[in-house]
Amino acid sequence: MQIIISPAKQMRVDTDSIESDGQPLFLEETGKLLNRLKTFHRGELKKLFRANEKITEENFQRYSSMDLENGRTPALLSYVGLQYQYMAPQVFTGEQWEYVRKHLWILSGFYGMLRPEHGVTPYRLEMQARLSAGEAKDLYAFWGDKLYRELVREDKVVLNLASKEYSRVIEPYLEPEIRYVTCIFGSLQEGKVKVKGTEAKMARGEMVRWLSERGIEEPEAVRGFEGLGFAYCADMSGEETYVFLKKAEKRK
Repeated sequence: MQIIISPAKQMRVDTDSIESDGQPLFLEETGKLLNRLKTFHRGELKKLFRANEKITEENFQRYSSMDLENGRTPALLSYVGLQYQYMAPQVFTGEQWEYVRKHLWILSGFYGMLRPEHGVTPYRLEMQARLSAGEAKDLYAFWGDKLYRELVREDKVVLNLASKEYSRVIEPYLEPEIRYVTCIFGSLQEGKVKVKGTEAKMARGEMVRWLSERGIEEPEAVRGFEGLGFAYCADMSGEETYVFLKKAEKRK
C-alpha cells in the first residue's frame, strides 16, 4: 500500500535532526522548472504565487540562488503546516521511519513526488499554479502520468490522503487494476458530509502517524482510525471512499 499526501506552503531547513538520503527522483524536471522560474521578475512571481510582497521577495531570492544539490532537508521534516504538526515526524521511532520510507509519498508541484528522506530545499510552487513550462500549459500537463507511473510501479494499492489539488495529478491515469481509496474527514450537515480544511489537514497528519505506529499494510485496517474524535462511518463509505465523521455526529 502506497500513501499519498500533500506538501505544505511553508518550509524550513533542518539538516541536523536526520540526514537526507537520496535525491528526488525527478530532479531533472525540477531543474527545468527552476530555470523557468528564474526568468520571472518579482511582479510575475507575485501573480503566480498570489502572495504578498514579503513572500514574493523571499521566493524571488530563493530561486535566484537555489542549489538543488546541497544543504538539503529530508522532505518529511522540511514542510511546516497543520498536517505535519499532527504527524510529528520529528519524534518518529526508527520503526515509524522505516514504515514511511516504504509507504509514503509527498506530492509536489516543484519536485513531482518525494519519499520522506529525499533531500529538498525550500521552495514555493503549488500544483495548481498557472506555470507553463515548455509545451505544457500548467504543472498538471508538465508532470503528465510520470508521477502515477512511479506510484504504482511496484504496488497496486493507493491510499489517498492528499488534497484534491494534488490528487488530481494522479487520478486521471488510474487503471482498473489499481485499488485507490480516498479518505474523507468531515461532519454531517443536512445529511451531507462537509469537509473543513483545517480539520482535514489535522486528521490526515494524525492518520499518517497512526498508520506508522501500527505498521498498517492493508486499506481495510485503516477503518480502525479514531484520532481527533473521528470514526469510520460505514453508511457513508464505499469501496473507493472511506468517510470518517466526528464520533458524536456519527451517533446522531
